[in-house]
Amino acid sequence: MTLEVKHLDKPDERRTFGHGELGVVELPGVTVGRVVMHPGWRWSNDVKPIAGTDSCQQPHTTYVLSGRIHIRMDDGQEADIGVGECAVISPGHDAWVVGDEDFVAIDWTAAATYATPAE
Repeated sequence: MTLEVKHLDKPDERRTFGHGELGVVELPGVTVGRVVMHPGWRWSNDVKPIAGTDSCQQPHTTYVLSGRIHIRMDDGQEADIGVGECAVISPGHDAWVVGDEDFVAIDWTAAATYATPAE
């Protein structure tokens, strides 16, 4: 039996990238991240130089706490996600903050390796 509690305000690791940051907590069987992306953040400007890939190659399973982000898939599909919405995003996309509010979300799928070389 396992019971472990961690707080995202005290992450095990914090990664910064351009106009954003990711706080990561490691729990048994899952890595959880809270991402904060400020207005002006765009994957292709802020994370691409770190990842070294043409588009984001991370899968995301996410829940949005605040703000709005626009996703453009490599195949041309596009969508905005905002407060209260959940999304699954496959590898192969660009994304950027929409508007003048911070985008804050929880991600369960990409947190372990997001914003690291050769993501």
